[in-house]
Amino acid sequence: MAKYYESSTIYNYSWEQVTQGFWNRYPNPYSTHVLSEDTVCREIRNGKLHSKRLLTKTNHVPKWGERFFKAKSVNIVEESVVDPNERTLVTYTRNIGFNKIMSVVEKVVYKSLPDQPGKTIAIRSAWIDSSVYGFGTAIRAFGLERFKKNCAKTVNGFNYVLQHLFPNNPVALAAAAATTKDHQGSKAQKLREAAKHASDHMKAQAEHLVQNLSVKG
Repeated sequence: MAKYYESSTIYNYSWEQVTQGFWNRYPNPYSTHVLSEDTVCREIRNGKLHSKRLLTKTNHVPKWGERFFKAKSVNIVEESVVDPNERTLVTYTRNIGFNKIMSVVEKVVYKSLPDQPGKTIAIRSAWIDSSVYGFGTAIRAFGLERFKKNCAKTVNGFNYVLQHLFPNNPVALAAAAATTKDHQGSKAQKLREAAKHASDHMKAQAEHLVQNLSVKG
């Protein structure tokens, strides 16, 4: 039975900015596993932009998986639909080749957040499956964990691109300032706790010393 995974990410950029940034995701410091990207076709149908791209990514596997995965890279088809009227960007991604060993199908929907102006949510769904008899469960579990790690790289990489494309975006700057303030507050709290712990420790030692002197006296 295929493994299913779902997650969501909020980007502190408008839908227009996210859509623009989507076509400029690579390269970035978090995408060293992406070797190449090529646009196969792009056309407008019924007012929507349909695109198909071919990406090549590295295919590192653990030692136990080398008996199944011989190739050092894997090809991935990415299809996308931009609907300016509904303000949605929907992507469908799947690997081609080695599907019986492990297939990964991903769908991501990018759309505006009505209650949070200037922000975009990405809802990600993925299905990981394997048809290798006797090893399917292990391969699916491995595929799921690797997919989760790659998701983190994808989010970090996309945010990196958006920050460089729109360095003066007020929503992103405000969010960054709030994060810094929270981090500083957390750090200050940890320092207060450490100081209190040290004070309590010194107090306990002093009380212990006083008791010893009283007994000797």
